[in-house]
Amino acid sequence: MRKQVFIINGQGGVGKDTICACAARYFRVRNVSSITPIVEIAKFAGWDGEKTLKARRLLAQLKEAFTAFNDLSFRYCMDAYEAFLQSDDEILFLHVREPREIERLRRAIGPSCRTLLVRRPDLAARQYGNQADDGVGAYAYDLYFDNEPPLDTLPERVKNFFQNI
Repeated sequence: MRKQVFIINGQGGVGKDTICACAARYFRVRNVSSITPIVEIAKFAGWDGEKTLKARRLLAQLKEAFTAFNDLSFRYCMDAYEAFLQSDDEILFLHVREPREIERLRRAIGPSCRTLLVRRPDLAARQYGNQADDGVGAYAYDLYFDNEPPLDTLPERVKNFFQNI
């Protein structure tokens, strides 16, 4: 398999990490989130790690502030991409929420990068009260994966999805 990059997105709880874990059963996968450096800052400042609505809003605001200040999350993702290119990994998943940041990364990485939205119909109406979580559908993704039951068939569906791309 040639190296592939997927900017993955979806509402909280749709199973993005589960999809990545299933893919890792069949492919060499690197899984990176653009929010990781922001999470570290929030923890240093006293956040307990619980993803409440208030905490999700905090993380979204911090990410926006650090994007304006020094482009922290974008640089973090580009560093991960460069490390991926030097590795024997086959798939890089970059978790990014904001449509503007998705597009910036897609353009910076180029044709080997595709965008992927994970959906779960039972969560479609959920709102979180911040732009990063509530705006996930405001982008024209290249690919869509519907994460629907039954869960026991998910690993095979994920394998087939990525093999057929």
